[in-house]
Amino acid sequence: MKCNQCSVDDTKVIESRDVADGQAIRRRRSCINCGYRFTTYERLERPQLIIVKNDGTRELFNRSKLLAGLYRACEKTSVTSLQLDKLVNDIEQQLYACGDGEVGSTKIGELVMDNLALVNEVAYVRFASVYRRFKDIASFEKELSQIRDRKDKPLLVKE
Repeated sequence: MKCNQCSVDDTKVIESRDVADGQAIRRRRSCINCGYRFTTYERLERPQLIIVKNDGTRELFNRSKLLAGLYRACEKTSVTSLQLDKLVNDIEQQLYACGDGEVGSTKIGELVMDNLALVNEVAYVRFASVYRRFKDIASFEKELSQIRDRKDKPLLVKE
């Protein structure tokens, strides 16, 4: 790994730990030449997912784009960046578990909504308002009533 300060290729790993539920490794490094310390992350490289948008165009799955959208929905809420990172990891795993090389953008939107509803209701409604393109108060009320119905339903326990 090349040092960011002096560009020497000789660095040593000081500490390593698993992050993101074992999906990445965080390494703390130190340059042998100048002593500069920095952090690197290693992630498993998977085959690229192609996202098929509603208009038929295709683009590569962009984890940071999804994370940015979630950050906007979670602004000024109690949701932490660690929770959002875990949420994106879970969604990404669900997408790869499908086994398809191409995934519709609606599938991603639904996965985000299902997972975000469990994390924070306000962020869920914000995301839903953009994703579902609410045009009036009635659309908001319908979504809120669905949230209330889900909360009121008792969880089924399998025996």
